[in-house]
Amino acid sequence: MKRPKKVVTEASQSFTFTRRALLLGGIQGGVGALLAGRLAWLSIAENERYALLSESNRVNLTLIPPRRGWIVDRNGKPIAINRTDFRVDLIPDRIVDKDKVLGDLQALLQLPDEEMERIRDDLEEAQGFKPVQVAEDLDWEKFAAVSVRLNELPGVSPMRGYSRFYPDGAAVGHLVGYVGAASAKQYDETKDPLLITPGFKVGKDGLEKTMEPMLRGTPGAKRVEVTARGKLVKELTTRSDIPGNTLKLTIDAGLQAYAARRLGTNSGSVVVIDVATGGLLAFVSMPSYDPNSFSDGISRDEWKMLSDDDHIPLMNKAVLGLYPPGSTVKPMNALALLEAGVDPNDRVVCSGAMRVGSGVFHCHKRGGHGPLDMKHAVMQSCDIYFYEMVRRLGYDRVAPVARAMGLGQEFELPLPSQRYGTVPDSSWKLRKYKQKWTVADSLNASIGQGYVLVNPLQMAVMAARLACGRQLLPSFFHGHGKPAAALPYTAEHFALVRDAMYGVVNEGGTGGAARMQVSGVALAAKTGTAQVRRITMAERAGGVLSNAALPFRMRDHAHFICFAPADNPRYAAAVVLEHGGHTVRNLDTPLTGRDIMTYLFDRERAMRSLLEVEPTWGGDIATRMAAKAEAWKLAKATPGPLPTSTPTPADPGANAAAAID
Repeated sequence: MKRPKKVVTEASQSFTFTRRALLLGGIQGGVGALLAGRLAWLSIAENERYALLSESNRVNLTLIPPRRGWIVDRNGKPIAINRTDFRVDLIPDRIVDKDKVLGDLQALLQLPDEEMERIRDDLEEAQGFKPVQVAEDLDWEKFAAVSVRLNELPGVSPMRGYSRFYPDGAAVGHLVGYVGAASAKQYDETKDPLLITPGFKVGKDGLEKTMEPMLRGTPGAKRVEVTARGKLVKELTTRSDIPGNTLKLTIDAGLQAYAARRLGTNSGSVVVIDVATGGLLAFVSMPSYDPNSFSDGISRDEWKMLSDDDHIPLMNKAVLGLYPPGSTVKPMNALALLEAGVDPNDRVVCSGAMRVGSGVFHCHKRGGHGPLDMKHAVMQSCDIYFYEMVRRLGYDRVAPVARAMGLGQEFELPLPSQRYGTVPDSSWKLRKYKQKWTVADSLNASIGQGYVLVNPLQMAVMAARLACGRQLLPSFFHGHGKPAAALPYTAEHFALVRDAMYGVVNEGGTGGAARMQVSGVALAAKTGTAQVRRITMAERAGGVLSNAALPFRMRDHAHFICFAPADNPRYAAAVVLEHGGHTVRNLDTPLTGRDIMTYLFDRERAMRSLLEVEPTWGGDIATRMAAKAEAWKLAKATPGPLPTSTPTPADPGANAAAAID
């Protein structure tokens, strides 16, 4: 069926047009409203955000590394400071002729080819005004040579900044550590642009590392206006950096340097404690490295020389070295015996050896000491006395006192790492080795051998606690010492032990060489020797080899703990010589400990004593290190084995020290 034809009238056409116009107008109005709303949102709500983006496109920000906070000693003397550093950077966008500029810089600064390769690689990755380091720690002549030729070197930016400097060099190496450029891992973890800013360095070891947040400071910023393509328009204001906080230590910088020098060619450590506060006055490990070399960028040769040295200069022996304490534990053992009810007047006859089962335990004095009471057993360091007394009681009665004196204890100190050693007992051995404790274990432990291991810091704490009778805690920070509670032992027993330690030095004991030469000041001490090898019965029968006849690694450790004044202790110390072996008298523990303690009461006398013997060791620390480096270079250029340690100097008084225990 055919549909009828629709008639289009003028009225219908008018209606259709009006409806379409309204629809289009509505759509246009809606779009306009959306655009107006969006415009309002961008111009009002998002105003700050886009203003910042616009500013970041217009202004290029270059961070200025902050000056690190100083580290000073208890008297305000600098230990780690900042000194003016001359450096040269390249601004990639300002370079006109890269090859010419790099060639001129290589000639002016005498840069090696491998360093130029590094600079070229950095330039390839750099953008805009991000600086690329060319050289740092320049001397004035090289810095001036670049500065006067700036018109010929577009893109070169010589700058004066700051670098870390340690006035006492190797003497404080293990105490403060050193600084260096941040690693890629550190940057990946934080994405902090400061970490990749040329000239910025972070703490890498010691206090520089553990106290980084306090020492770092806040960076400054240099602002320049640039075009959209990064071209320089003009320089704007510069925001100054805020230096880090000053760190004040309990350390006495003079004593620290003196103790490091007094150790001479030994491999060892010294820890000195203020008995009144627990403040650490000296914290020395030698040989050491010069932190200035590390902070400036150590060479591969110097690193290899240090890492191959059998005296281990890269290890902080004060807290990472673990040693059998030897006879230095005998005063502490005497305190344990007294607390267990042993009469100090009871005597034990020392014949030089003691048989237990099928084994024979020897005293250091082959012919024996005869009958000895407790005081004289400590004074003469008689092994047989302590063998017998601890055999009667069992070492489980001694171990708790050893721990209370600080052995095997962890101390809250800002150090990257510590090793705590072992104070063994029957439950410890059963837990660790699934074996029962034996009488032989007790005898070995009674003279600081066997399973007993301690670090030098713990030995110094033991000396300090014996001196004051309080649970004193070591501290590095001036004014942060904590009150120390009294130890749970009687004052009379402490007095008996201190009197015995006084006798070690002043009444014919094994430490007579340590007698103080300062009027009115007496030293109380205990010497010690710790074997590192087993002496066979065949060797005893044929004659035990002297330490001087043994290789360095086979010699006994030499120990010394002390406090002074003996009648009113103010300072306590521990001296540990790795493989010292009592082979050289003026490098042995008694004279070393005496001179270090003398420094606290009479500095002039202590310095005279040091200057008399230091030339026989090859000079002071810096002189010996320089001579050793030259010898290393010479040996490296000559076929044959490389040197590992400084030879021990000859000493006519060596035999006089050989009997010390």
